[in-house]
Amino acid sequence: MRLLDQKKIPYKHYSYVGTDAISGIEVAKVLNEDVAHVFKTLVTTSKSKKNYVFMIPVAEELDLKKAAKAVGEKSIEMVKSKDLLGLTGYIHGGCSPIGMKKQFETVIDSTALSHETIIFSGGKIGYQVELSLDSLKKVIPYKIDHIIVSL
Repeated sequence: MRLLDQKKIPYKHYSYVGTDAISGIEVAKVLNEDVAHVFKTLVTTSKSKKNYVFMIPVAEELDLKKAAKAVGEKSIEMVKSKDLLGLTGYIHGGCSPIGMKKQFETVIDSTALSHETIIFSGGKIGYQVELSLDSLKKVIPYKIDHIIVSL
């Protein structure tokens, strides 16, 4: 949120501190938002040791094959929770695509295009931010692709 403030990018912020919400679905319910509107930030690693960030709706699962294809890799896997802090500066449950220690290639699921704004972690457990994809583009580069498991 500090980076958004520094760049004077308008956003809404939400707090769910003091609630029992742990999962993204629970966070969406506490915020009274549709689960398709709230996104989670997932960090992956490839065989070539490159890291990638994927943003998908909280109720969905990342399709690792589609995700690998989206970034031109043969395969990727999720970064282990114990490695997340050292790699990104964030802990599991508070990982934001904004403000990571290093900017990794970021892919947002194409379902985000059906929303005027998306809601995602503000960088700390208990905080979410909401902004448009255009505003997000002013802070981090990203591309859009279909990367979720089709159920």
